[in-house]
Amino acid sequence: QVQLVESGGGLEQAGGSLRLSCVASGRIFSINSMAWYRQAPGKQRERIAGITSGGTDYADSQKGRFIISGDTAKNMVYLQMNSLKPEDTAVYYCYAVLRTTILQDPSPYWGQGTQVTVSS
Repeated sequence: QVQLVESGGGLEQAGGSLRLSCVASGRIFSINSMAWYRQAPGKQRERIAGITSGGTDYADSQKGRFIISGDTAKNMVYLQMNSLKPEDTAVYYCYAVLRTTILQDPSPYWGQGTQVTVSS
């Protein structure tokens, strides 16, 4: 089985920073990509940023404030969030596309999410 576990969420004041971490564990042969999504109350889940061996991508709305990075040796991905705003309040989810064996096609996996609350 594969698990994605996020950490680092919490309550932060507007203008502050938080760093989210996600570790993928279990039966993992290779990871194609990892990403961060978020879902605010009453809204659809939206992609924030992704990372592969070839580079990173960001949603237009997040460029400049959020930075995604990864540690492939540890199967980890991070999201540095700066200049936080109350509208950043959401549950943040880690997402990975990976293979559990060499024979398997890459499959998507989600973490359980971590709450980020930004107060004004």
